[in-house]
Order: sequence, then structure tokens, then C-alpha cells
Amino acid sequence: MLTATAGEAIMAHRFIGYEPYKGEIPGRNNGSLISMENGKAIPYSIDKLQDRGKFFVDPNEDIYEGQVIGENTRSDDMTVNVTKTKKLSNVRSSGADDKARIIPAIKFSLEEALEYIQKDEYVEVTPKSLRLRKIYLNENDRKRFKI
Repeated sequence: MLTATAGEAIMAHRFIGYEPYKGEIPGRNNGSLISMENGKAIPYSIDKLQDRGKFFVDPNEDIYEGQVIGENTRSDDMTVNVTKTKKLSNVRSSGADDKARIIPAIKFSLEEALEYIQKDEYVEVTPKSLRLRKIYLNENDRKRFKI
């Protein structure tokens, strides 16, 4: 195999061994943070929503409606708007404009993403990115066809 691939072959696996049945495999308990609009993820919005959960997208990354952009701290799914910009006005006060402190985004490998998704989610693989999304992108469709 090394000769056929000129030393470029890489093999990996996660199989450890066979064991007796130990019951159901536990899944993820937390819900998803889902984008409600198309656009770019705004750092201001991500900063304000960080208490809702952990994010999978970086600031200024393109997102679309129905994309899973983070993990909710609660067990249900939450639709959020991270494309909302800060309202600017002429009035300024000292200390009102705090710097955005954004926690680095969680990035999955293909195997981790496949282990992470719920039954109503897909893993979207493109040459440039690896994204999670809901099967039904529109929120009304997700409610209508609840899986």
C-alpha cells in the first residue's frame, strides 16, 4: 500500500474491540442554535449571544437560514439572529462601548460532526468547509414536519 501511494497513505480508526451489550448509547442532551437569516455572522451579535451557548462559526463567516451555528445550553433548539448589527447613534457615553470578547469557535472534524448531529440534522461537506444544518431550513417547515 505504501508503494502504491508513494508513502502518502494515512490510515486511522476508532475501533477498540468487541464487548458485551451495555445498553443504549447516550446521545447529545443539548439543543442547537440555528440561524434565522442569511448573511455574515456579526461579532457584536455573537458576543451578545454567547451566554446562550457555544458557537461553531467565526465572526464575519457566511451563514444561511437553517444552519446550525452553535450548541444551546438547554435541551431545546433555539433560532437566533447573528446577522443583527449594532445600532449606531451620535450619542456616546464613556464605558458603553465595551470590546467584544468572543470565545473561539468549535471546529469539528468529519467524524466528530457525524457523531454530534441529531436525527433532524445533516452534515454538509464542501471543498472549503464542513457545516451542520437542519434537514428543513425554514423554521415553519421544521415545526410542520417535526421529526
